Amino acid sequence: MNQRFEGKVAVVTGAGDGIGRETALSFAREGAAVVVADINGSAAAETVRLVQEEGGNALAITVDVVKSDQVAAMVERVVASFGRLDILFNNAGLVDFSPMCDLEESRFDAVMAVNAKGVWLGMKYAIPAMLKNGGGAIVNACSASGLVAVKNCSAYVASKHAVAGLTKIAAIEYGVAGIRVNAVAPGATATSMNMANMARFSEQEWETRMRTLYPGSGRLAEPREIAQCVLFLCSDAASFVNGAILAADGAYTAQ
Repeated sequence: MNQRFEGKVAVVTGAGDGIGRETALSFAREGAAVVVADINGSAAAETVRLVQEEGGNALAITVDVVKSDQVAAMVERVVASFGRLDILFNNAGLVDFSPMCDLEESRFDAVMAVNAKGVWLGMKYAIPAMLKNGGGAIVNACSASGLVAVKNCSAYVASKHAVAGLTKIAAIEYGVAGIRVNAVAPGATATSMNMANMARFSEQEWETRMRTLYPGSGRLAEPREIAQCVLFLCSDAASFVNGAILAADGAYTAQ
């Protein structure tokens, strides 16, 4: 098995399910010690159990990524537990499928807080810890919705465009210090959140939707496929990739 992250410490937020869980498992399989961070403590503990079942090293931390004191405490605990922080995948996210004028202000604030402020706070506290090691790698969870607009998804689109901007400016500000900051922009992925959304459509409607929206694949991405993009961006194979938004969207944004 490839051990390209041997000796590295990786933090994955929103790692209690979906892309985050699969990414945590993938990092552990390749030698990293993984910090599984999630607002749902039991879900984080389950991911840790799965990592340990495969012989990996993992620690669960319950954290609300919009609370600066909790994010700061998370980073402090990571360094206290493992002595370093090398990798951060800012994956925690929230979505809302409401037309702009139907969207509640509180819901807009919540989506922006988790998706944009959460990414900013993660970088704000992780980067100083990484600088003590001489560098590190950060991947932010953007989205195809951070590259183009998606109808009835205004808060999510706005928040993911913000993630793209935060990624680029962090890369510019800290790249020469040895910290690479990139983003992965998945299309629709077979996570529990998206599968719940899919339930609104009949099987025929969903198949038509896939053919129309994703002509290059005709299907949802699997979480493991997005996880592998994250691992690539954090690896030495991507040593000159900085400030990039990697579209992993089945050609959705190629149209």
